Amino acid sequence: MNAPFLDLGLGKPPGETRVVVAMSGGVDSSTAAALVKEAGYDTVGMTMQLYDQGEAMPGQKTCCAGKDIYDARRVADQLGFPHYVLNYESRFKEQVMDDFADTYLRGETPIPCVRCNQTVKFKDMLGQARELGADALVTGHYVQRVAGAGGAELHRAADASKDQSYFLFATTGEQLDFLRFPLGGMDKSETRAHAQRLGLAVADKPESMDICFVPDGDYARIVERLRPEAHDPGEIVDQAGTVLGRHDGIIHFTVGQRKGLGIGGMGDPLYVIKLEPETRRVVVGPRDALGRKSLSVTEVNWLGDGPLKAKVHRVQVKIRSMFKPVPAVLFGTGDDRAQVKFDEPQNGVAPGQACVFYQDDRVLGGGWIARDDAG
Repeated sequence: MNAPFLDLGLGKPPGETRVVVAMSGGVDSSTAAALVKEAGYDTVGMTMQLYDQGEAMPGQKTCCAGKDIYDARRVADQLGFPHYVLNYESRFKEQVMDDFADTYLRGETPIPCVRCNQTVKFKDMLGQARELGADALVTGHYVQRVAGAGGAELHRAADASKDQSYFLFATTGEQLDFLRFPLGGMDKSETRAHAQRLGLAVADKPESMDICFVPDGDYARIVERLRPEAHDPGEIVDQAGTVLGRHDGIIHFTVGQRKGLGIGGMGDPLYVIKLEPETRRVVVGPRDALGRKSLSVTEVNWLGDGPLKAKVHRVQVKIRSMFKPVPAVLFGTGDDRAQVKFDEPQNGVAPGQACVFYQDDRVLGGGWIARDDAG
């Protein structure tokens, strides 16, 4: 590795180019900041305080907790650039945590990391970076920004095992013009090698594994604290409406779930087919009842060439972050909505999750899977 090697393509000498780096305190964002500084850019670090640090459970691997803010500041001090901590607790609670709880109450399965990127990070933080006179906002995400004929394009990371494009589908074209992702062409081992080469104290820091405000992985406890009514009990029924058991709140279930249903001894394995928040019913059935031929998406963010409604698009789609993309047809239906028709029926279509559209490695956008009876 020859250094410095980073060129952010901003059209000005690095010394005359201010770059704000979003720093979570982990190895990825710290390395991104170090590479920006090493390349000679006027570097400013920025870290978000998102929730009451006293609520974080000690010893857990979470991002944006108290120790992580300390680590981000330590890296900035070590490399000699200013670092700011922005208090976004109220905004984060309203836009991310409350949405997380309300989505569960609607019988859907939320992805708070997408909402955080969509609101606090790439809206509020990006605005703060502009106010500081920055020419770009850099993050440590594993995703690639490619200059295309129609403007900046979002592409999957070079390292498929670290690709985070699914979580960034809501990034707009205007935001992409301002964002840079210097780690998108690397794999994790390269990132850590740079961190070690640059002498960063966080070079061997473990990765964050859980949602930052759910450090112990107990989602239901957080939802119950935010929305006490989430604990309302209800019935577990089969597709014919026969009562098979009872539950302590639909927040404990998601479409496609098999384990933990509390209705053992029913013969063939049963899966959660549908959640009915209005009646507080959990509907279960055999695996083949999970198959969906189509789905509707809302709040569509389109990053493709030309209007979404102009034609039918052949795409690959991901319906969960850990699923592989599958072939489908996509067409807009108006009012920021679209319809997806799979080539083959798909299991695990869960309302509240994201459906992200791809064309090979390029991200064409995505939306939220709607709770409806289609498919």
